[in-house]
Amino acid sequence: MNQAIQFPDREYLDPERNAVCFPVLVNGMGLTCAINIEALHQRFGEGDTMALFSDHRWDLEEEAEACIRHEQVDNQGWVWLASAR
Repeated sequence: MNQAIQFPDREYLDPERNAVCFPVLVNGMGLTCAINIEALHQRFGEGDTMALFSDHRWDLEEEAEACIRHEQVDNQGWVWLASAR
């Protein structure tokens, strides 16, 4: 499966979902990726949530890309990254 996957720099903190959300375009179709704030801190330690996301953005995008390639997208078009393994 050959997909064009792009991550625009438009991440945001969603207090209702308690997550950092970041958009992705897959062959021009918009999806949303997210990681729970607790999972982000569990993986990368304490600190400012958005700074932690920025510091580890490439790793998170790579993981999100793998989820997309394995069709791990919910029926609302969201890709949720799991907590530390």
